[in-house]
Amino acid sequence: MNKLEILYEDNHVIVVVKPANILSQSDSTKDVDMLTLVKKYIKEKYRKPGNVYLGLVHRLDRPVQGIMIFAKSSKAASRLTKQIQNHEFQKQYLAIINGILPEKKGEFCDYLEKQENGNTVVTDSKHGKKSVLKYEVLQEKQNKSLVKIELITGRHHQIRVQFASRGYPLVGDQRYGILDNKQICLCSYHLSFFHPITKERLIFEKYPDKINDWKLFL
Repeated sequence: MNKLEILYEDNHVIVVVKPANILSQSDSTKDVDMLTLVKKYIKEKYRKPGNVYLGLVHRLDRPVQGIMIFAKSSKAASRLTKQIQNHEFQKQYLAIINGILPEKKGEFCDYLEKQENGNTVVTDSKHGKKSVLKYEVLQEKQNKSLVKIELITGRHHQIRVQFASRGYPLVGDQRYGILDNKQICLCSYHLSFFHPITKERLIFEKYPDKINDWKLFL
């Protein structure tokens, strides 16, 4: 990937844009990941010796693009994690789905369970975790819909599974949708949180690039 796209940086946090198909953190593939890239950037910029502390506060699925925040201190990481637990950390997504939803605004509530093969399935309250999102249809074209989504809970593959299970898979979702080798149309475009030290509410937005199916709408 090219140079990091940084939206905000101070002594406590750094907010960056994760391109599609880059890992949030390292896995068994050893492919390039955001945690390593941001650590490298900090080490080089500030000429820090030894290991650089960087707290991974939240993740985005590998194929998903969008805004991520990392904590530069353990105190910041702890406070940001607490905000997520207290639902003070607001994440909104844009997605293009296959099909036209009957309700243009609504809420999905399911119980989701992550399986050993890495897939997430809809199950019941005995086996799954309660998973809630709110959505609003913004535009409809060519039997596709541009949808704004607010995650109330942050489960594994939540958006992808909740829409696919209702017959509206995301465009380009190779795991839960149509195998067409397209790039998934899902972007974490809005991130809002309280600064862990100053307590100021910070809001960031980054819209997806006008490529592939995004050109239909953006």
